[in-house]
Amino acid sequence: MDQDIPEWAGRLRRAREQRGWSKYEMARQLHRARGEEYPPLESLARQVRRWERGEHHPDDVWSPAYAAAFGTTEGELFGSLPGGGPSPGVVLRELLPSVDLLGWGGRRVGRGVVDDLVGRVHGLRLADDVLSGGDLVGPAFRELGSAVRVHREGTHSGRTGRALLRVIGEFAQIAGWVASDAGQHARAVEAYWLGISAAREAGDGVLESNLLGSLAYQESNVGDVAGAVLRARAALDVAGPGAPARVRALAWDRLAWAHTKAGEAQSAMRALGEAGEALAEYTVGEDEPGYVYWVDAGELQVMEARVYTELRRPLRAVPLLAEVLARYDATHTRELALYLSWLAVALADANEAEEAAATARRMLALAADLSSERTATRARAVLTRLKDYRSVPEVAELLNDYPQSA
Repeated sequence: MDQDIPEWAGRLRRAREQRGWSKYEMARQLHRARGEEYPPLESLARQVRRWERGEHHPDDVWSPAYAAAFGTTEGELFGSLPGGGPSPGVVLRELLPSVDLLGWGGRRVGRGVVDDLVGRVHGLRLADDVLSGGDLVGPAFRELGSAVRVHREGTHSGRTGRALLRVIGEFAQIAGWVASDAGQHARAVEAYWLGISAAREAGDGVLESNLLGSLAYQESNVGDVAGAVLRARAALDVAGPGAPARVRALAWDRLAWAHTKAGEAQSAMRALGEAGEALAEYTVGEDEPGYVYWVDAGELQVMEARVYTELRRPLRAVPLLAEVLARYDATHTRELALYLSWLAVALADANEAEEAAATARRMLALAADLSSERTATRARAVLTRLKDYRSVPEVAELLNDYPQSA
């Protein structure tokens, strides 16, 4: 049985059984560790059963309760997940230590508070590198709400107020991003527009560009594609030609994707070229916002490969994706799964059905442990594409193993 469930779930069951506790007693111990008898015991015992089956991972409330009940640490109990990374609770507690940012009620807000908030929003970005939207959406919106309340309830100078508005814009961008990844698209749109408003009020065109580009990216995938092109162009205009190199590269990259989803191949290729030229102007140490730390040649290469895949040009897409995946950090499970999904489709387009099936199987194994609607959508797209090759034994076996995903 242990081999059929995640390693951490097996540890939960074995630790409980070693102590001779029933599931109801486990629920009592969790209540005791939290200091609160909620939810009701019977409901929590059912949740214990689901956790031990690996159906869901304990969230950032129950992970520390489990560790306290067993007298161990979260790292020892949950540190090794199926994807090889740390548990959501461990990541968030390392990157976002508990700080009360509520109840300001007229208190003076100084630069130290702004710096703390800047550190916390960057912590969320780093967490997004290794966690999925479903794990992060709650914490992200709590942090956004706290920052908004500090701005509204605290007293501050005009300069500090503008700095707070910029932080709100940054929180809104990451909250919108993780909400989109969790499949909460309407909530993501609301967050993006809140951020756009804050950035405009702060007079930060570069931040407004990032938010408009993020909104355009979501619209390219799940909304109005024509509107996405207009939004992505607006992101470029707002940033302006004097924006930092990686800011402009990212804006051009998102415009390339919007054109691709709109079926405008020539415009997409031109935008990719502009993105590459912008990035070539980047110099180490350039004054730029922290939220573009991840934009590099490898990311532009991934987008180029995705564009070629979407445009059904597999002979160009496959070598690019293979090169990126050969050097990609496997701890970034969601991105690895997404990149594998594009490679699987490109291989199918190149009539390499057996290799496409092998790549898809690896992608689906990774996706199974992610709370990411973005990844789930790609999994369905991969399996749908492979249906054309169901006569190939490797593909038939894959489709048989994943009938619910197709």
